[in-house]
Amino acid sequence: MSEELRMRGGRSLAQALEEYLADWSARTGITVEVWALPARDTSHVVVRAVLATLEEALSNVERHSMAALVSVAVTLGRSGLRMTVSDHGIGFDGAATGRGVAAMRARLAEIGGTLTVNGVPGGGTTVTATVPRGRV
Repeated sequence: MSEELRMRGGRSLAQALEEYLADWSARTGITVEVWALPARDTSHVVVRAVLATLEEALSNVERHSMAALVSVAVTLGRSGLRMTVSDHGIGFDGAATGRGVAAMRARLAEIGGTLTVNGVPGGGTTVTATVPRGRV
């Protein structure tokens, strides 16, 4: 996880997400549409994993998608935590591979979570991270 995200410690998950997304959008010029942010907090371990996964997902958007818009939703509910990052870029065909995807999967697996990555050629990519209720 970057130093920038580590320095956001002490804030709620929603605040850290909101600030990071605003900074990332300003730096990259890619518009961020925030669909949902969590109304409550979760454990520090889960927050670190979610922020690291978000950072990598957005890095992939910036490097590969050619998107002008990315949508982000992070919710905490009865079933657990769910984070969705959807870009409106070039997408891809086939399985999602690479070091970034492997790192996101490994980070989430450490806390019992899972990652799915779906691409549609010409229609963008959606990254979904879930952490089950018992872990948040």
